[in-house]
Amino acid sequence: MISNERPSPFGNRPYNDRAHGDRPFAGPSKPPVNEDTLKTAKIQIERKTFVLSLKENPRGRFLRITEDVGGRRDTVIIPAPGLEDFRNLLDEMVKASAETPPKTV
Repeated sequence: MISNERPSPFGNRPYNDRAHGDRPFAGPSKPPVNEDTLKTAKIQIERKTFVLSLKENPRGRFLRITEDVGGRRDTVIIPAPGLEDFRNLLDEMVKASAETPPKTV
């Protein structure tokens, strides 16, 4: 053992240990939360597909942004109170992108 390594509290289980269900290292399943979809839009940019869904559940409203690249999906959730700040920051990034010339390789 290297001096800065510590023994794992989980023992030496193999990576694909299915002791907690179908997913590796998954804890107990949470019950599904009821979500109402208020608006959805899809955009294709190069080989990526983005789906933006404004949703609402008992905890409040939120924007779910899902990126799909060849069947692999990643999701970001932004609570509704942060949407204005998110838009302002996105506007700044768009402006910076337009003002900054691309680097030549």
